[in-house]
Parts: sequence; C-alpha cells; structure tokens
Amino acid sequence: MSEQEKQDKKKQSQAPKGGADKKARKPKAGPTAELDTAGADEPQQPAPTPRMLERYRAQIVPALQQQLGLKNVMAVPRLEKIVISMGLGKAVTSGEKGKLEQAEKELAVIAGQRPVRCKAKKSVANFKVREGQETGLKVTLRGGRMYEFLDRLIALAIPRVKDFRGLDPKGFDKAGNYNFGFNEQSVFPEVDVATVTFQQGMNITMVTTARSIEHGRELLKQFGMPFRDESKKD
Repeated sequence: MSEQEKQDKKKQSQAPKGGADKKARKPKAGPTAELDTAGADEPQQPAPTPRMLERYRAQIVPALQQQLGLKNVMAVPRLEKIVISMGLGKAVTSGEKGKLEQAEKELAVIAGQRPVRCKAKKSVANFKVREGQETGLKVTLRGGRMYEFLDRLIALAIPRVKDFRGLDPKGFDKAGNYNFGFNEQSVFPEVDVATVTFQQGMNITMVTTARSIEHGRELLKQFGMPFRDESKKD
C-alpha cells in the first residue's frame, strides 16, 4: 500500500460517522424530548359558556316558541346587543375633565370592556357645547360579555337599587328594544364606593330581534328582568 493510500484511509477513519447529516438529525424520541415540547402544540381550552346563554338555549327558546306560537325556531326573538351610555356634558363644560376619566374607568369596570368617547355632532351655545367636544361614553356588548353583563345586572345590580318597585314595562320601542337607566353607578358591586367622588347616571339599551313590543317583553321576562306589574296599581 502506498503512502498516499495510507493517509486517505486514516482520514476516513477519523471522519465523524454520518457526515454533515448528523447535525440535521431530529432529536430521539424519549422523556427529555417530551418535556422540551410539552405544551407547545396543546390546544387552548375554550371559554366557558355564560350561564345566561345556556339558559336561553335550553329553556327560553322552547318556552318562547310554544308561548308565542312560532313554528320556526329561528323566528324566536333573541338578545342582539346591550349598549351602555353615559352623558357627561355638564362635567366637561364646567371644566372638570377629571370626571370624564374617572367615569371612563368606572364604566370599563362595570362593562368589562373599554368604552369609547362620544363627541358632540354640533355646537350648542346654550349648553356651552362645541362641535367635536367629548361629552359622553358608550360601550356596546355582544356575545359572551353581553350575557355575563346581563347576569350581573339582574342578579346583583338591580336588587341594589333603593326603593325598587320594578322596571317600567313601557320602556319598549315598536321594534321590541328596551331602554332604562340608573341614577348612580354605585349599584354595580364592581365599583368601589370608597373611590366614587360624584354620582353618575347611565342609560342601558337592550337591542333584540323581536318584531313587536310583546315579543320583546316576553323575551326579557324569560331572562328574569323584573318588570313592574301595572295591574297592581292603586
């Protein structure tokens, strides 16, 4: 064997087995590999279905279908969205801009969603309001947050209203949407009463797919909205 052949054979014996492909090899399966990749591709757990939504599907839909005589289940009225609004014109025009920020924080806590600021569409000299001035707040709730807010509204907020005698059943429009309001934000337990520096009212609009006042009223009654019984008036 020549000297050149001996050197070539020596180089081959010193070269790593597998060559350049060794670096590209996939890690062997085993306990260590499982720990390294644990949770990487795990599917996220879906959010739990709100209690009010489960109640609507399981109890309210069949009850309304029978009560209203609706053959098609898709014709059963449902809650589409809830709009919460605050008018802060007086606070803004009086120069107390801090009230707008505080009300914004409190409404965000109440709704569980950040509100948007509403601007005046035109100037009104008598109220010292200029066009484009921020004079209010609004939150539009849909889906799960809407049903969660409705649950807290009926179970916690409304029972905290002083001298409560029931909601006005005449607050419906012709399309079956309902409007009512609160004089103060402290009826919601999410608001820390110790931090409240001024009382702020709000209006709540419940937009439904009902085609009449009667259908809209029956839908909200099934959810548990405590309407005042007009037949018991003195």
